[in-house]
Amino acid sequence: MKYRRFTQDFKRSIIEQLLSETVGPAELCRRYHISSGLLYHWKKQYADGKLTAEPSREAELAARVQELERLLGKVTLENEFLKRAVRNSLTRTEKRESSLPRIAPLSKAFKGGANS
Repeated sequence: MKYRRFTQDFKRSIIEQLLSETVGPAELCRRYHISSGLLYHWKKQYADGKLTAEPSREAELAARVQELERLLGKVTLENEFLKRAVRNSLTRTEKRESSLPRIAPLSKAFKGGANS
């Protein structure tokens, strides 16, 4: 069985209609297909301040997740940029000739000397 879920705004609007006394509780229950027990449960929540317009915990968490995803994307782009920069600098270094003088390998015989 799938249960209906009602938003805080919807609940608050129904209770405000009930408290304004323009519509009776029986009419509200018929109009919105809710039980009288649920209507009075919402009325108690409203009186306790649980149906306020403040952002819910879920909304706070969703905003936090969105911010973290944005930061993750930014860091990922920076990381890829740095990887490419390092890779490019390494390939340039390998292609560039050394500024140090070249020396002959030691295995070759030297010309001159006492035995030549």
